[in-house]
Amino acid sequence: MLKLGLMAGGATLIGSRAWAQTCFDQTPIDIGNAINTCQAVETFPTSPFILNPFTDPLPIPQAMRPGWRQPDGTLDPAYSGAWTVRIMNGVNQTYKNSPSGAPGCQDALGKRERYTVDPANGTIYPCPDAGTHQLWPGSPGTVCANYPQPILYHIRYQVRQASFTTSPVLPINRKGQPVAPPPNVVSTAGGQYFLPPSTIYGMNGTFPGPMVNVEYGKPVILRFENDLDMNPLCLDRQNFGAPDWAFLTHLHNGHQAPESDGQPHHMTDHEGGYQPGEWCDNLYLNYPAGGDDREKQSFLWFHDHRMHHTGANVYKGMVGLMPHYDPVADMGDETRGFRLPGRRVNNPDGSFDVKYDIPLAIYDCALDDGVTQHADFHNGCGELHPEWWGKTYFRHFPNHGFVGDIFTVNGVAYPVLHVSQRKYRLRFLDCSVARIYQLWLMTSTGGPKAAPGMQGQWGLPDGQQCMRLTQIASEGGLLPAPIVRNSFELWPAKRREFVVDFTKYMDGSPTRPGDVLYLVNSLSMLTGRLPENFPSDPNRVKDPKTLVPLVKIVIDGPPPEPDQSVVPSRLRDMPPAPRQAQLAVAPKRTFTLQRGSPANSTLPGSGETEWLINSLQFDPLNPLALPRQGRPEVWTVQNGGGGWVHPMHMHMEEHRVLSRNGKSAPDALHPDDTGREDVVALYPSEAVTFYRNFRTFKGKYVAHCHNLAHEDHNMMFGWTIV
Repeated sequence: MLKLGLMAGGATLIGSRAWAQTCFDQTPIDIGNAINTCQAVETFPTSPFILNPFTDPLPIPQAMRPGWRQPDGTLDPAYSGAWTVRIMNGVNQTYKNSPSGAPGCQDALGKRERYTVDPANGTIYPCPDAGTHQLWPGSPGTVCANYPQPILYHIRYQVRQASFTTSPVLPINRKGQPVAPPPNVVSTAGGQYFLPPSTIYGMNGTFPGPMVNVEYGKPVILRFENDLDMNPLCLDRQNFGAPDWAFLTHLHNGHQAPESDGQPHHMTDHEGGYQPGEWCDNLYLNYPAGGDDREKQSFLWFHDHRMHHTGANVYKGMVGLMPHYDPVADMGDETRGFRLPGRRVNNPDGSFDVKYDIPLAIYDCALDDGVTQHADFHNGCGELHPEWWGKTYFRHFPNHGFVGDIFTVNGVAYPVLHVSQRKYRLRFLDCSVARIYQLWLMTSTGGPKAAPGMQGQWGLPDGQQCMRLTQIASEGGLLPAPIVRNSFELWPAKRREFVVDFTKYMDGSPTRPGDVLYLVNSLSMLTGRLPENFPSDPNRVKDPKTLVPLVKIVIDGPPPEPDQSVVPSRLRDMPPAPRQAQLAVAPKRTFTLQRGSPANSTLPGSGETEWLINSLQFDPLNPLALPRQGRPEVWTVQNGGGGWVHPMHMHMEEHRVLSRNGKSAPDALHPDDTGREDVVALYPSEAVTFYRNFRTFKGKYVAHCHNLAHEDHNMMFGWTIV
């Protein structure tokens, strides 16, 4: 009864219900009991060779619909739904608990104290309580006083399956030569081999997970719920993913309060994750930083941030998309505002779809060959797993960072995209663990050529650039003006948006095939250290042997309705650049990225440490910086050398690059430094200085390398707005 009284009207006890796991296959492992007993190695398998690429269609994500979902993931037809949960205030019992702003009702664990201590003088700063929304739409006297109540979405993490191709495959060795598969692998009557589906931890059971289209001024809540203890299909979980089956979902890079940010400086319970049966309501106000329309973003994504297991969970499928639309200037309607490509279709439940506006989530993977060791303590001790032949293979502990030899887009290896003769908005996301891409649009006379055993498996050796791309946005949102580019780099977690005009190409006819283009990667990256031919030249391909086609683009014909989109000469103005007087008085901080042994090596998890910031490993309880709310600062991130690259991500607000290696931005390699960023792309030994602010919220956030093997091995630091 005491527990019920603490729920502040946000939850009521209802009848008990059977929620137990449906397949007693394995039990979650307490991360604190994991012991390092194996030597990590850097060997990766050679994936079976995909024989028929560019036959499966590219999946084009559709907007997720709001409402509560049944335990099997299906949408409740009543829309209002039951909104039941299995745990409330840490108590295992089924409750009816609609999302609300009531104290202690933000997640399954309830209200908890949070504070931070200034290491310089011992000053204690209280932080907003965990488990309670810091700001709720409609709260009088706040920045969102006139905002409507949130649209409610529900995402369950589920044990399911995913396949990357329907093509037959050929077992090969690392030289690309055919080999016999493990004895357990059976061919068809015709002698063909097909890949088995891989086990994923999917958002509503899919990879990539849902796409939630949102609009500024209309808040949403995404309830994330952990059903990973349920395994209705009795699937083999394989041996990667957080061993305690926990999640922690981060909207990258939302302007949100710490309790909805999904990161292990704020969420320190259970060593930084929500365990099976637990849930959280992440509130995204869709409010621009400082209330400034110039701070509006356009393409975000959400992914797992479980401490020390982010890479494994993201690789296992914990990825979703969240395009942001501006109802004033960029609403997905090419007849109004900036008139960027898009035909919006509104749904009665508050969701909407936008035609000709296509996200492209790029992800590389490796598939088990049955003869490569699983050789670190997270996924065995050198064992072979022939029973996992053709399924996703992951290595948690490589110091370089994990890279695969098969490239996928929207979860499909080498898909086909059919387009009309019109302009499209293409939104690119690199959701790979470590891989960097250099992307071009090319034509080819000879078409893709088999390159078994090579990264990418297929090449386009005669590929020639056929058109330029007009960049309209970076990860911080729309740029001040479009930038016409021959090619562009895409680093882990970065997003880039382009308008591509297909009107000059011909569709097929009875006497002539339609024009075909390829989206092509030109960077070879054998490990997560850095690409081989780097830094890349955005205007010239250095080596035709490295060209890998990712998507085949087929021109179908005229669009079903007129193309009314344009590419305006001006887009979104940036907030005024800081004056020298402002920069002179702004607090300044430097963060140096390093390899080595930590100065704070007595912390738990030190055996995992391979990467440091300012000679320290990540400490979830103690911040490296305490910026003051509303007071801008100048931060410098220094790549400590060693020939590594690091995509360094700053949570909470986007920054504006001031200089690279002491030279004013932008430069030839980074023309989109005219906009705002949330990931600093650091070349070897490079130093980047940027200006950032800390508005609206107080509390704990993090910054970290988005080569997820680096983040998971402590290249992360906490900082707290006080």
